[in-house]
Amino acid sequence: MQFGIFTVGDLTTDPTTGRAVSEHERLKAMTAIALKAEEVGLDVFATGEHHNPPFVPSSPTTMLGWIAARTERLILSTATTLITTNDPVKIAEDFAMLQHLADGRVDLVMGRGNTGPVYPWFGKDIRQGIPLAVENYALLHKLWREDVVNFAGRFRTPLESFTSTPRPLDDIPPFVWHGSIRSPEIAEQAAYYGDGFFHNNIFWPKEHTQKMVRLYRDRFAHHGHGTPEQAIVGLGGQVFMRANSQDAVREFRPYFDNAPVYGHGPSLEEFSAETPLTVGSPQQVIEKTLSFREYAGDYQRQLFLMDHAGLPLKTVLEQLDILGEQVVPVLRREFAIGRPAEVPDAPTHASLLAERHGAQSVVQLAETATAQSS
Repeated sequence: MQFGIFTVGDLTTDPTTGRAVSEHERLKAMTAIALKAEEVGLDVFATGEHHNPPFVPSSPTTMLGWIAARTERLILSTATTLITTNDPVKIAEDFAMLQHLADGRVDLVMGRGNTGPVYPWFGKDIRQGIPLAVENYALLHKLWREDVVNFAGRFRTPLESFTSTPRPLDDIPPFVWHGSIRSPEIAEQAAYYGDGFFHNNIFWPKEHTQKMVRLYRDRFAHHGHGTPEQAIVGLGGQVFMRANSQDAVREFRPYFDNAPVYGHGPSLEEFSAETPLTVGSPQQVIEKTLSFREYAGDYQRQLFLMDHAGLPLKTVLEQLDILGEQVVPVLRREFAIGRPAEVPDAPTHASLLAERHGAQSVVQLAETATAQSS
């Protein structure tokens, strides 16, 4: 099972000091957090994509390319790549390029985006969000798998005899997760292609998460990709930890209360009771995270949000030390207990390459046996 962190890249004033960081400082902090993630033994770093204040990561592949040059093991991903407002041709090119430069350590989460004004900024209509996501991904899927593409759709000029360059590394496209909090159409899309489904459940109660994941698993099986248990599921969550749970709550409360995403709404206690948010001791984080399996089944990827709401970089790095040293080793061990053998790991470039070589070997053996028998 993979463990990692994701960032939404918000630019938020620290409510305890009144200090506002610059865009430059925030971007540098995000990259420092990624390097720390590898240092403490995490598997994945994912960045969001936003084109409006108070967020700064408008160019994920630029950031991930910088991180790729400074890491060796870390899988580089996105917390959302906007499949609706980005040109699928540019996504195909950018992520194939990144895939080569990172020696395959790349995947991405496709999402529609939930900020209305962004759509017209890129010449799109938010009322067409679902059709855009469906059509644009159909094109992206072809661009990575066919050397010469002809395509005509509703939302862009047709392509005739077009080849996206560079081609994916080893002719294996980056693995795609389809991210959605509330849209069953996106769960269906993930299931149809046999891709992963990432449910960033930081805002929703477990009953909602359970329904969305179950829908994806059932449709994954319906489309012939395996059993429901073999579907590829990722979950989100947010944690803040101190050795003493009361200290964690006291320190995090002002950040929660002023967060641009969920501040000024339900109380910290209400939010913690109804969603995966965990503010407390490392043991409390372990216990709550392990409970996700009760309603989502055995899943493949767990990402935590840790740098939101104006938390100082020093505090975030401390949180990562706790996560890497005290929490993730226990989670790896506990999630492995009772995990059925048929439940796959999250695909990586290396595993997909090995799978293809294995399939080719089987075909070659069958061809040899047929030739010998004749």
